[in-house]
Amino acid sequence: MSSLVYNESSMEDCGIDDSFKYNLYGVVYSIVFVLGLITNCASLFVFCFRMKMRNETTLFMTNLAVSDLVFVFTLPFKIFYNVNRHWPFGDWLCKVSGTAFITNIYGSMLFLTCISVDRFLAIVYPFRSRSVRTRRNAAIVCAAVWLLILGGGITVTFFSTTNRANSNSSTTCFEGFSKKTWKTYLSKITIFIEVVGFLIPLLLNLACSSMVLRTLRRPATLCQIGTNKERVLRMIVVHVAIFVVCFVPYNSILFLYAMVRTQALASCSIEQFARTLYPITLCVATLNCCFDPVVYYFTSESFQKSLATGKSHAKQDSVLRTDFPLSSKDPSDSELIESHSPSRNGKDFMSETHF
Repeated sequence: MSSLVYNESSMEDCGIDDSFKYNLYGVVYSIVFVLGLITNCASLFVFCFRMKMRNETTLFMTNLAVSDLVFVFTLPFKIFYNVNRHWPFGDWLCKVSGTAFITNIYGSMLFLTCISVDRFLAIVYPFRSRSVRTRRNAAIVCAAVWLLILGGGITVTFFSTTNRANSNSSTTCFEGFSKKTWKTYLSKITIFIEVVGFLIPLLLNLACSSMVLRTLRRPATLCQIGTNKERVLRMIVVHVAIFVVCFVPYNSILFLYAMVRTQALASCSIEQFARTLYPITLCVATLNCCFDPVVYYFTSESFQKSLATGKSHAKQDSVLRTDFPLSSKDPSDSELIESHSPSRNGKDFMSETHF
């Protein structure tokens, strides 16, 4: 879920001190703010002003960059809070900050999943997916993702407020949830978000990637795609790496921490383990907004060329046409690379360089 819920409150029973998290958050958030702001602003600039040929995958990537920037813009407030251990910005900004975290973490997972499913349809079912892979449908999917992640974030913030610390006059943000709140509300919300925002996207990514790999092993596919197969493989590696490095550790520890907070697991050793690893995995998860632009650059040749040279639409078309020679005369083979051919409604060429 997010730091809004899981900036852990004091658990006196086991006498565990996790105050190291404040310095850790301050340093990591500062790095993420600088790198994330530069890379995602540059990505949005390319998507909006440099890339003349926009398709379904470009729309998913644009929304992914926006979700990253929403979180990045709230980081100065988080940095101040973790450095000074005091939140002077009021309850409303505290809620906004927490919602932005959920928007970033789970928005990233869902939009990356959309890109993976789009790639799967284009490569495995190129003909049948023509009517599905449209900009209109992509826009509907993006709207549904935003409604889901914003709804989840706002629901969580109903139960979070700023509080006065017991030991001093400082104000905390998203800390100090009672065991009753955990058992009554937060545990249920955690399970829902873990299933919808993490487990389902993870399984979809793994399933789509495995079926794409199986399709690429077919001799006809190898003959048609040639060297561009490596670009598809590169994208699969990048997507799986982001999920494994950023999201799997965080969500695994989050689930364990929720079990500890609800006393489903009553063990000081497990609590120590969860409270030590949670801040670390959370920081790794926030790095995803710096890694996401890697998806755009290293898996999209059109993005690379637009970022470097800002070539015109006609030039991009020329590059895309020469990238994928259509040498097969066998209709069954040509279906495998249908995504590289003009569609029936006159749309521009589609290739894995767009993914």
